[in-house]
Amino acid sequence: MNTYYNPDDLAKFSTMGEEASALWDAFMAYYGPVMADGALTAREKALIALAISHSEMCPYCIDSYTQTLLSMGVDEEEMTEAIHVAAAMKAGITLVHGVQMKNVVDKLEQ
Repeated sequence: MNTYYNPDDLAKFSTMGEEASALWDAFMAYYGPVMADGALTAREKALIALAISHSEMCPYCIDSYTQTLLSMGVDEEEMTEAIHVAAAMKAGITLVHGVQMKNVVDKLEQ
C-alpha cells in the first residue's frame, strides 16, 4: 500500500545535512548525548521517544524507535504500555485545556 510516508525515507534522514552541514552537525551533537545514558537510561529515553512519536504522529520515529527498542530487548508489552501513557497524557492535556473554554464562557456569561 502506498502512503505519504515512505518507510525507505527513514534511511535518508542523514541527507538532511547535505545542504546545511553545520546545522546537522549541531543537531547530532545535541541529539546523541540527549539519547545516551544519563540520569535516565538510553532504554528509558527510547521508550519516551516511542511514546512521543505516537503522540506527535511521526511514522518515521515510530519505525525507528520500535526497531531501536527491539534491539535493546524491550518487548511489545512494554512498548504498548508506553504508548498508552502517551495516549492518557494527550487525553488529559486536551481535557485540562477545556478549562480555557470554561473561563471564556464564564467571562461572557457575566
